[in-house]
Amino acid sequence: MPTYVILMKLTDQGVKDIKSAPARIEAGIKAWEALGGKPIGFYSVMGEYDYVAVGEGPSDEVATTFALGLSSLGNVRTTTLRAYTAEEFAAIVKKLP
Repeated sequence: MPTYVILMKLTDQGVKDIKSAPARIEAGIKAWEALGGKPIGFYSVMGEYDYVAVGEGPSDEVATTFALGLSSLGNVRTTTLRAYTAEEFAAIVKKLP
């Protein structure tokens, strides 16, 4: 399954209701699993982003569906990155002319 890194920034709404964040995080993990995803890790971080999630998912379409659904709730804005393992990257590079 492809691996995805999702970077999240809290919105004003998300910060105002920060005490509910742990329950929202759990709900998000369950939503990812319901779409066929496998969580690898979830982190609250310091810096430009507030959260970083790493997970495997069945497809780019599923990852997009998840990110749009999460953002539509209004608590976070997402940036989703498709991640490649060293082996996957080597296979891609090997195809170069």
